[in-house]
Amino acid sequence: MIDLSTFLSLHLCCSFPILIPMAESSLSFIADSLIAKISSLHIYEASVDIGVYVHLQAFSESLLSIKACLQKVDFEKEQLYSTQLFLREIKHVLYDAQNVLDEFEYEILRNEVLNSHVNSITKVTRFFSTSNPFVFGLRMAKQIKQLDKRLYSCKLQVDRCGLRIIGAVAIRENRRKRRIQSSCYSFPHVIIGREEDKEIIIKLLMYQNPYGYDHQSVSVIPIVGMEGLGKTALAHSVFIDQRIDQSFSSKIWVSVTHGFHIKQVIAQIIQYVTCTLVEVDEQQINLLRNLLATQKFLLVLDDVWNEDPLKWDELRNLISSGMEGSKILFTTRSRSVASMMGTIPSYTLKGLSTEDSWFLFKKIAFKEGEEKKFSDLIKIGREIVNKCGGVPLTITSVGRRLFSKYEIHEWELMRDSEFWDLPGDNLILPALRLRYHHIPPHLKQCFELFSLYPDDFVFHSSEVASLWAALGLLPSPNKDETLIDVANQCLLELMSRSFLRKFVNFGTSYYFQIHDSVNDLTRSIAEDDYHMANTNIQKVPENVQHLSFVEDDLLGKSFTTKSIVVRTILFPSEGVGASSEAFLSMCVSRYKYLRILDLSDSTYEILPLFTGKLRHLRFLSLERNEKIERVPDSICKLYNLQVLNLVGCTKLEKLPKGLINLTSLRQLGITTRESALPENDIANLNSLEILNIESCENLESLFVGVKLPTLRTLTVTKCGSLESLPLDINHFPQLETLLVDNCEYLDLTNGYDDLNSNLRLKAIRLHSLPQLLTMPSWLQESINTLQSLIIADCKNLEVLPEWLSTLSFLGSFGIINCPKLMFLPNDIHRLTALGYLRIEGCPELCRKCQPQVGEYWPKISHINQIFIDEPEDLKQE
Repeated sequence: MIDLSTFLSLHLCCSFPILIPMAESSLSFIADSLIAKISSLHIYEASVDIGVYVHLQAFSESLLSIKACLQKVDFEKEQLYSTQLFLREIKHVLYDAQNVLDEFEYEILRNEVLNSHVNSITKVTRFFSTSNPFVFGLRMAKQIKQLDKRLYSCKLQVDRCGLRIIGAVAIRENRRKRRIQSSCYSFPHVIIGREEDKEIIIKLLMYQNPYGYDHQSVSVIPIVGMEGLGKTALAHSVFIDQRIDQSFSSKIWVSVTHGFHIKQVIAQIIQYVTCTLVEVDEQQINLLRNLLATQKFLLVLDDVWNEDPLKWDELRNLISSGMEGSKILFTTRSRSVASMMGTIPSYTLKGLSTEDSWFLFKKIAFKEGEEKKFSDLIKIGREIVNKCGGVPLTITSVGRRLFSKYEIHEWELMRDSEFWDLPGDNLILPALRLRYHHIPPHLKQCFELFSLYPDDFVFHSSEVASLWAALGLLPSPNKDETLIDVANQCLLELMSRSFLRKFVNFGTSYYFQIHDSVNDLTRSIAEDDYHMANTNIQKVPENVQHLSFVEDDLLGKSFTTKSIVVRTILFPSEGVGASSEAFLSMCVSRYKYLRILDLSDSTYEILPLFTGKLRHLRFLSLERNEKIERVPDSICKLYNLQVLNLVGCTKLEKLPKGLINLTSLRQLGITTRESALPENDIANLNSLEILNIESCENLESLFVGVKLPTLRTLTVTKCGSLESLPLDINHFPQLETLLVDNCEYLDLTNGYDDLNSNLRLKAIRLHSLPQLLTMPSWLQESINTLQSLIIADCKNLEVLPEWLSTLSFLGSFGIINCPKLMFLPNDIHRLTALGYLRIEGCPELCRKCQPQVGEYWPKISHINQIFIDEPEDLKQE
């Protein structure tokens, strides 16, 4: 076997197409987090107790030394291959160090839990009192010394292999928190350089068979072009044009995933037309066909990849029943898709002209009219624009990077960057790589996790935060902050740098998606450590750390990977889960360093007892497993566990005993047939921030007199026997988000007669509550904090209280399918912070809010984004 030193020496002159400084900064972040952990009080006290303090301090010094070495290595092209191997070895050492410190922390937590169960007479103050501290200390000392030796060996490679050292550079990341104003995602109102394209598309849509190509009742018009040219933005600009509103009685927009799952597309069409989310069956398909037959409609299918003509024929047969003049407009990167689906020749979108490209760049890189002051930058700027190839996304990315930077050398660095010389003809990735290169190290690590998800996946900030925290990717929170706060700051920063799209703010949480090009970037960067398995990508990297599965039937008995260091098993797509017993056995027996085990939508009836030995596990989800009847009590010995999700386990007879022992738990999801929850155990979870209680049909009461001092989000769903939910500031002092859904007998006014809630809620969603006749008065206590309020499917809601207009911080307000509601508060115009209003499924109220003519319109017209459903009789008119 060739050792690392020899192997490096053999490859000194080889080139390697990888962006080494990106890896270096991520490794520095890992080293920093390890140093901080070693310096923490609980590690210090425990290391002294078992006699490994000296070894840990020596290793900490080695970490500081290797970090300085990382900052000094000169990453020249001719040394990239050897440097890559050098960094890879350091990465493996740092990952192993994380595992060792994890073992250390697990023992600390285990003994804290065991000591908490004994009385004050028998309790001892020494760490590891319930195990053999001498044996454990010897084992830890041996592992730490081995790590230290491996780090020292890495340092020697720098000298032995000739990696050139430059002067020490103090690399400082700007960690100043930036307040970023976020709002619902919207397309640009003005699209530069696409005016002629827009007029041509509108002409094709408005006139029946304009060029004599098409003799079918429903014309299909393709827009074709490479990614980043603005196909979606152009289609949306056409979609919202007033001339289109006047020409079509119905407009439908569907974002199509790569898989072109026909039922998902049909479900989106039905949802757009009827404003209801339904299961697609033959009855629903017939209803849709009959409805479209009475409409002259425009259907936009955005980002189509499907090349299977049978799938397209199935959809076309359904929607071809539309009235004459109906049109389908779709965007695609594939000419073969355009040829298969289109009934007229494709409209090929080209790059922007030189002058339009410069105009777009100038608007982004300079403040209005400011470019006149910097004539020396204009020549360089035009040279940069020429390298962008007329691609708006690339121009925008580079322009944002240079905004408010007026030093000539910065513009020259951009112009002469090696990013422009990356192989291939994709002009998007260089710009995205530039943007990625300049984000802080911890954001780079967080960013890579997205590579485990399919295109067009809709993310929720809460789950993303849980996964980032489970993998230790987040910086330590400051005082009065939690990891959720830190994660949200990371998401806001990624959004501000244009990595995220369709970013929707719900006050305390966010929904968002990632542009396809950004997904391509994450996969190109993270391909060694992160792997998303599907039918097109089945080869698993040898040392993979994180695995996801996005399709069924990928987990046969033949599935194997040589890696034993897997940290993540993820099933991100709803409806796709594991069923192979061999796979589950491999996960819990072979991957002993697992941090994330997501078995959502699986079909297991029981978990192996060995699951309780996964000491490193932080995230365990059995969500929507409808077969599991028992979860072993041994999982309550997973003292590092931060997330336990049992929501949707409808056959689960009882919860595992010992939840009180999960002292690190931050998020808990429960479904059970029990009539009462272990409330005392839950109340003693001092890190619990998110609690989701769903489908507990036998639950009659909840948290009466129980205090949950750290809880920030409470969700109660499908608890058919629940009658009251008393909440107040004394028992829920940190509660910010309340979601109550589908609780038939729940009366939110019950139990509040002698109770002053004084809650400081920021987001409220009330859904399918038949007992809700008006808003509970105790919500008025959140007058100075409430930012988001959504009321949906409350069929008996008749009136909104006048105090609603005093919610001075309310930013988004939705009223959906509340047919008895006829009035808004008289002073609703006083909600000056309100930027988003949606009213639908409330016929009389919608009539009064119609633009220009409704009696409430003058009071709500100041709101930036308004979505008012049009009553059926007005649609017919």
